Amino acid sequence: MSPFPPTRNSVIERMRSPDASARREAFGDLVEGYWKPVYKYLRAHWRVSDDEAQETTQAFFSAAFQKEWLARYEPDAARFRTFVRLCADRFLMNARQSASRLKRGGEVQMLPLDFAGAEAEMVRHGMTAAADGEAFFRREFVRTLFDRAVGEVRREFADSGRHVHLALFERYDLDPADDVSYAALAREFGLTEAKVTNYLAQVRRSFRARALDALRSLSGTDEEFRRDARELFGLEVE
Repeated sequence: MSPFPPTRNSVIERMRSPDASARREAFGDLVEGYWKPVYKYLRAHWRVSDDEAQETTQAFFSAAFQKEWLARYEPDAARFRTFVRLCADRFLMNARQSASRLKRGGEVQMLPLDFAGAEAEMVRHGMTAAADGEAFFRREFVRTLFDRAVGEVRREFADSGRHVHLALFERYDLDPADDVSYAALAREFGLTEAKVTNYLAQVRRSFRARALDALRSLSGTDEEFRRDARELFGLEVE
């Protein structure tokens, strides 16, 4: 697999497309990449309850789809990621000012989101507060992006029977022990160090390609994608 993703239009271009299927695909990418950062941001920065964060997140993305206001993004003002966060801020403040809590059902299109899993992640990572909302939102966006890429890599290598590749990736990159080394893994798995190096390189290439593809699909512009690719991977991409 190439280390670079195929040419893909930004999320904004696709959200503005006259093709309804392209707009739905863009919205699906938007929800997959941003719902968890929005939910966690509401919980940690705004200190809202679990129930209110769930209701607000569902209503936020439902309104974004129905009213198409995320498609009004102007790249000169901020990164798209920042724009999404600021829209979530305004959405919550407007809901509170209207003195009416968002309720499940009604006109809200319910999305199949794993809020229990997101809440468990917050507990596991000790996310109790977020004074710097921008830094917190960026970190959770990147965490969600990487988790998505890791999940796709696991499916790819499991489906092709390359379980040793995955085990090495887990042991060396995802959850390394303090004394982990190529030599120790080679002894444990009955491989040469050269094979350990080769297997890890294969998984890392796949991870990088999948993460870049997801990043492009969630960026507001091609320039934003290139900037984030430099920051996250040290890569210059087209």
